[in-house]
Amino acid sequence: MPDPRPDDVDSEAPPAASARPEEDPETKARAICLRLLTLAPRTRSQLAQALRRREIPDEAAEAVLSRFNEAGIIDDAAFAAAWVDSRHTGRGLARRALAAELRQRGVDEETVRDAVEELTPEQEETAARSLVRRKLSATRGKAPEVRTRRLMGMLARKGYPAGLAYRVIRAELDAEGYDIDLPEPDLD
Repeated sequence: MPDPRPDDVDSEAPPAASARPEEDPETKARAICLRLLTLAPRTRSQLAQALRRREIPDEAAEAVLSRFNEAGIIDDAAFAAAWVDSRHTGRGLARRALAAELRQRGVDEETVRDAVEELTPEQEETAARSLVRRKLSATRGKAPEVRTRRLMGMLARKGYPAGLAYRVIRAELDAEGYDIDLPEPDLD
């Protein structure tokens, strides 16, 4: 069977027309940011870090991030407020733990402060009380000192100050009928 190609054609075919030419850095940066933002909300700092990891030039990254910020696609203050509301309600985290999580995500200090100040001391105490009540049933039959130590540890890991934690635990143990005189914790 004869070769259907003319004799003057190289056996090496030129690259297919469907091969993508190299994208410009801003287009790549925009695509990366949009893909990350469709998965979950992100801070400007998190997006900038992702762009650096993918070796996007700083100028292109800054241009895209600035445009996203101006358009309201990236809003660290809204992110922080939503984070505080979600993590406080869902996991019972206190202001200190929430602030640490926001700082870890690159939110600036003023925005962190504004977001955690939205939590009132009453909301924080209510959340601590709820956490203690849930955990108390798991410690029934244990000595009051053991129960107190476990509850204090749990609240400390969630960022509650020792004074508030002790006060809430003592009140909940008293409500169970324990009339105990536990020493005040050393708060210094």
